[in-house]
Amino acid sequence: MVKYQLIVIGSGAAGMMAAITAARSGKSVLLLEKLSRVGAKLKATGGGRCNLTNTLDNEEFMRRFGRDGRFMHPALESLDYKALIAFFSEIGVESHAPDGYRVFPVTHSSTTIIHAMIDEMTKLGVTVLCSQKVLELEHDSVKVTGVSTQTDSYKADAVIIATGGMGYPMLGAEGDGYPMAESVGHKVTELYPAMMPLKVKEKWVENCRADTIAKVSMYVNMKKYKKLQAKGDLIFTKGGIRGPVVLDFSREITPLLAKFDEVPVLANLTKGRNEEQIRQHFKKALKKNPHQNTLDLLLTLLPESVSRELCKLADVDPTHTLAKQKGANRDKLLRLLVWTPLTVNGHDGFKMAMITRGGIDLKEIDPYTMQSKKLEGLYFCGEVMNIDGPCGGYNLQWSFASGYLAGKLNA
Repeated sequence: MVKYQLIVIGSGAAGMMAAITAARSGKSVLLLEKLSRVGAKLKATGGGRCNLTNTLDNEEFMRRFGRDGRFMHPALESLDYKALIAFFSEIGVESHAPDGYRVFPVTHSSTTIIHAMIDEMTKLGVTVLCSQKVLELEHDSVKVTGVSTQTDSYKADAVIIATGGMGYPMLGAEGDGYPMAESVGHKVTELYPAMMPLKVKEKWVENCRADTIAKVSMYVNMKKYKKLQAKGDLIFTKGGIRGPVVLDFSREITPLLAKFDEVPVLANLTKGRNEEQIRQHFKKALKKNPHQNTLDLLLTLLPESVSRELCKLADVDPTHTLAKQKGANRDKLLRLLVWTPLTVNGHDGFKMAMITRGGIDLKEIDPYTMQSKKLEGLYFCGEVMNIDGPCGGYNLQWSFASGYLAGKLNA
């Protein structure tokens, strides 16, 4: 039986980076993937465009992950966004940041990334076996010794679990790494679907499906949770909301939905304007055209479908001028423009989730090596750990950086 110096379980961004890093230092590496091809979830990343990373410095990058962000410091020191860009350039993939912030391959295709990493693994002599689902970690209670799949047993000095979370199960993400970690004494936190659309109770949103609202601010309207907030573009759907702001916000909302049937949120649809700023905006618009009706004024801020729905909610006649509306209704309309109430009451679970909130407890992993504190020779990288960030290249950068650090096999 061939014994490898390293077995990597999972062929996502973290797993392939770990395999390449280890092989570059001369290690014999076996990469095991349970699907029939590598990189299935990576292929779908960013709608197939593959937002690799972003141009934030490490401090700000970590801050966006919340209280656990500091755990990433050693990994980001090893492979920050500049080093990641250089790595891909070295293996033949040029990248750019069209908006100065989000970094993509110039092809805007995840296939480019996958092919380049496969070519690099081939060049380095990494053995890649697909259709191999790992069922068990083998160990002697002190040190890992290998893994068992449904058909074979493989021996190794070290094992890296890079199996990802539970988002997109159709792409192979079924949380395989969690029971493996638990089998050797690791704690797995509560798991929630994240980065996904949300359902809302309000029926009026389905009349606004054609429009995207830019630069929306949202926060949870519950006393203990008002600090939970997000910003970004919002899209109304037949039964709910989606778009970048919702993808980010869902990380905070899904754990709350596990506690409460409904989560009230407030959304500023007017690019952060307050009531006084909206009044001044309307005053300027009326100076140019004093005969504008209420709908015309609203159209200077919002798409028509949303404007009409807000008029209904405030019980104002869109064909009348703002001055002719009842004072209480006019005030209500202004309040709605500043904070539109929505009630989140559900989601579609992990099948629509891009990432998982929760995972293997970070306290049981050495951040300087990604090695388990429970079992010598066992390492983790990527989404399988209890750390997740917003959309915008954060989670892929973390996957690559943690895979790079784990692949160094620093004991």
